[in-house]
Amino acid sequence: MNRTPLAAAAAAVLALALSACSTGTSGPASGASDAGASSGTDTSAFPVTITHAYGDTVVSKPPTRVATLGWSDQDFALALGVAPVGAVKVTWGGNAKLSTPWYDAKLASLGAAEPTRYDDADGAPLEEIAKLAPDLILATNSGVTKEEYAKLSKIAPVVAYPGAAWGTPWQTSLEMVSKALGREKQAPAVLKATEDSIKAAATKYPQTRDKTFIFGAMSPTDSSKIDYYTPLDNRPRLLVDLGMKNAPVVESLTKGSTEFYQTISAEQASTLESDVFITYTESDADMAKFRKDPLLGQVPALKTGGYVAATNKTDSLGMSAPSPLSIPWAMEKFVPTVAAALDRAAPSHPNQ
Repeated sequence: MNRTPLAAAAAAVLALALSACSTGTSGPASGASDAGASSGTDTSAFPVTITHAYGDTVVSKPPTRVATLGWSDQDFALALGVAPVGAVKVTWGGNAKLSTPWYDAKLASLGAAEPTRYDDADGAPLEEIAKLAPDLILATNSGVTKEEYAKLSKIAPVVAYPGAAWGTPWQTSLEMVSKALGREKQAPAVLKATEDSIKAAATKYPQTRDKTFIFGAMSPTDSSKIDYYTPLDNRPRLLVDLGMKNAPVVESLTKGSTEFYQTISAEQASTLESDVFITYTESDADMAKFRKDPLLGQVPALKTGGYVAATNKTDSLGMSAPSPLSIPWAMEKFVPTVAAALDRAAPSHPNQ
């Protein structure tokens, strides 16, 4: 994955980067890979045309060998019952298999084979993808460039992102992927199950309702700045889905912006008013350092205790790459840390 969460941006300064299976359509536990009505694919839907940032892609027939790029397309395909033959290595927050626990659990439930994993740190791995002989490449939430798109399109039809790179809402990815796979009939149930997990978390943690947040990153080796995600990023979007609100200061600073994150001088830390401030950290010691810093420590939520020091990369990845598989994980693992931060801050804000 070559768009590591912003913590890895802060961790760039921390020494981290900001940065031939035959699975196909899954059938019964035997691992059947043929696509068709029996496996849930609507063959009558084809050909389908999908519009994205680089034009229109026509998928002429039901795909049976799907390769994915970006952070989450493999999850969308799998959630719809299609196991990719190839997917990007999950190097930030991933497990020993360079995968995620939510992907592995779903794959096991389908009885499907593991995908070939490739590294996209230096861009789309064209040769490795070509070796898999895919008949569809999904990249709805990726950073595929126009040049890469042109080259990938010579291998197989490519469904790229509809707007900004890395900025596709998970609901839009689900819509695009289900159409490309001929699985639009399954999409509503997947959508509902995902939304239900968000509603359940909102009900379990009512203290999050209407609270303001800033999702950012600080660096223990560079206290001169604070990075933060804009409302166009999927992390803030997911918290908004939960019922929270972007802090007014973030709304103001990012008005008209097309970027997924921005930076503010640490000298302006006191202006970052919010009920909760979330930052990626490598350890709890980092947060202690931030709170003691004469500039960073002026972030209001760091004073009230309304902060989340996100040290668990896997749980954080559930927020960074929201999908029908990762969102329930994030609701169970990450949201409680936000609720706990709000609970800590509550005594300092009796009117909340």
